[in-house]
Amino acid sequence: MISKAITEKFDRVLGPFQPMVLFFTLGLPLLSLSRLGLGIWQAERIKTAEIGWATFFLQGVRSDIILLSILSVPLLILVPVLATRWTWPIYRSLSYCWLLLSITVLVFMEASTPSFIMQYDLRPNRLFVEYLRYPREVLATLWNGFRVPLLVGVAVSALFFYGAGMASRFWLKAERRWSYLKQLCWVPLVGFMLFAGIRSTADHRAANPALFAVTGDPLVNGLIINSSWSVLHAIYNLKHEARSSEVYGKMSVEEMLKETKLWVSEEKAASESPLRSLHVASRERERPLNLVIILEESLGATFVESLGGIPVTPELEKLKSEGWWFENLYATGTRSVRGIEAVTAGFLPTPARSVVKLSLSQTGFFTLASLLGDRGYSTEFIYGGEAHFDNMRLFFTGNGFQSIIEQKDYVNPAFVATWGVSDEDLLNRADQRFTELHKSGKPFFSLVFSSSNHEPFEYPEGRIERYDEEASTVNNAVKYADHALGQFFKTAKSRDYWKDTLFLVVADHDTRAYGSELVPVKNFHIPGLFLGADLEGKTIKTVASQIDLPTTALSLMGMTVEHPMIGRDLSSGSEGGPGRAFMQFSENFCMMEGDDLVILRPEKPPAFGVYHRDSKSMGLVDVENAGRARRALAFALLPSWLYRKQLYR
Repeated sequence: MISKAITEKFDRVLGPFQPMVLFFTLGLPLLSLSRLGLGIWQAERIKTAEIGWATFFLQGVRSDIILLSILSVPLLILVPVLATRWTWPIYRSLSYCWLLLSITVLVFMEASTPSFIMQYDLRPNRLFVEYLRYPREVLATLWNGFRVPLLVGVAVSALFFYGAGMASRFWLKAERRWSYLKQLCWVPLVGFMLFAGIRSTADHRAANPALFAVTGDPLVNGLIINSSWSVLHAIYNLKHEARSSEVYGKMSVEEMLKETKLWVSEEKAASESPLRSLHVASRERERPLNLVIILEESLGATFVESLGGIPVTPELEKLKSEGWWFENLYATGTRSVRGIEAVTAGFLPTPARSVVKLSLSQTGFFTLASLLGDRGYSTEFIYGGEAHFDNMRLFFTGNGFQSIIEQKDYVNPAFVATWGVSDEDLLNRADQRFTELHKSGKPFFSLVFSSSNHEPFEYPEGRIERYDEEASTVNNAVKYADHALGQFFKTAKSRDYWKDTLFLVVADHDTRAYGSELVPVKNFHIPGLFLGADLEGKTIKTVASQIDLPTTALSLMGMTVEHPMIGRDLSSGSEGGPGRAFMQFSENFCMMEGDDLVILRPEKPPAFGVYHRDSKSMGLVDVENAGRARRALAFALLPSWLYRKQLYR
C-alpha cells in the first residue's frame, strides 16, 4: 500500500491528472513486457528481418505512448466537467473504473496475441472484432479449438485486473487539492501533451501502423506495435473503406481504366458500366450448361500432393485428369468472403472488407447468380451452416440468389458440428436438389459451400483412415472433406444432370497464410478443377486467379453475354503466356505476372520481387519497373472505385 504521505504528495503535485499518470505508469511496463515475451518467441523472425532490438523496443514504446494517450483523452475531457468541488467523488470513481477497464482490455489483447499469431501470423487486427457479431460460432470455435489459450487469457486478465485495482486503489481516497482555475489552466497543456503523444510525429500526417512497418516481415512490423492499437486503428479505418485502396497512391480515373482495360479482351464498354463488355463464348452450345461451384473451405495447395502438398486429397487427385486442372491458381485473399466475391462476382480484392459485407453492394451488385437468373436459371446457395454468417444471406438474396438452403433446412442430418452439418450431408442435399431441378427442365446455378475443414475440425468417425493419429486436426478434416467430395462425384456421374452440368471445384483460400515475406505467395496457391458434361482432360499451367474462373465458366457453359468481369477467359486460347494473379494480404496488395511480383504497401513505394516456384519462396529485387507498378496500382484502385460509384453491375 502507498503511504498517506505519498498519496498526499500525489494529490498536491498531480491533482486531477493522477489517473493519466497511472495509465502510463502501469501501461508502458505492461506492454513492453508483452513485447519482450513476443520478441523472444519470434526472435528468429526478428533476426532475419535485420531490425535491431533497440529499434524494436523504442519504436514499440512509441506506439504504446500513442495508445495510452488515446485512452487518456476521455479522462482529460472529464476534468473540467466533473473534477469540481461537488462532483469530485464521481470523477474519482469514473476515472478509476475507466483505468481498470482499459488496463484489463490491454492485458486481454496481449494475452490473446500468441493464439492469433499462430492462426494468422499477424497481430490481432480487424478480424479480432469482425466476427463478434456471430457469438455462437465464435464461442464454439474458441471453446473447442482454443480452450486453453482462452482460459489462460481470461485468468491473466482477471489477475491483472485485481493487481491494477489494488495498485491504484489510493486514487479512490484522493482529495481535491487543486483549485478549479488551476485545473482549467493545466487542461490545455496536458491536452497538447496527449495530442503530441497521439500524433507522434511532426510530419503532415499523424503516425499510424504503416509508420512502424520498418521491415519486410509483416509479423515483425506488427510485433513492434501493440495489439489494442492495431485493432483500434483497423476499426477506425472501417469508415474509409470505400476509398481503402487509395493508401497505395493516386491515379486519374481515365488512366486507371486505360491500364485495366489492357487485360479486357473486348473493349466495347457500356456507358453505365465502364468495364461491361460482350463475352463471346469459346464453345457454342444449343443449350447452355448448368453451373455448380463447389467452394471448398481452406483447401489450399498445402494439402494437394501433386501441387507440392501433403497427400490428404486422394479423391481430388483421381478427379483432376477428368477435367481442366489448374496447376498455378491463386486465391485473392485469406478469408472465405474473399473467395466468394472472386468466384461468384469476379471482383478484385481491396484492403477493405469483402463486398459481401459492405453496405453499397447488398443490392444491384453483379454476380453470376444475377446474370444467370435473368436468363431463366434457378439460382441457389447451398450451405451446411447458418447463412447469416459473414453476411452471406443478405448479400446473396440481394444479388440474384433466389433461394438458400442452410443448416435449419436439413432433416435428420447424419452429423452436426460447430459450423453446421457435415460435408456428406451437404453434398447429399446438393445431389437431391440437382436431381429435382434437372427433372423440372429448368437450368440451374448453385453455389455449394463446404465447412467440414474448419476449426475445430469436427467430422463423423469411421469415414476415413486418419492421416494424423489425433482425430481433430486440419489434415484429417481435409481428408474427410476430400472423401465427401469423392463420394459426391461418384454419385453425380450416375445422374441424368451430369451430362448437362459444368462443375467447378475450387478452394476459397488456404488454411493459413504466414511467413516473413511481404506476401506469402505460396499460401495463396489453391487447387481448381472444371469437370462434368463433355469436358475433356486438360492441365492449365499458366498463372491464374480466382477471378478468371467465372469468365472461363461462362465460356465452357456456352454463354455469350455482357458482363463487367475483368478475369481472363482461359478457354479462349489466353491460357498461354505468363498469366497473372492478384492477392490481398492484410494491407499489402500483390500483382503477380508470371514469376514477377509487384507489392503495393500503404504509404510506401512499391516493392518488386520474383517468386521461385521450386522453393515456393519470394525474393525481393532492386530493379524497378514503373510500367508494372502503374498497372498494379490501377488494379488496386479499380475495385474501390467501382464499389464507391456503384458501377459493378
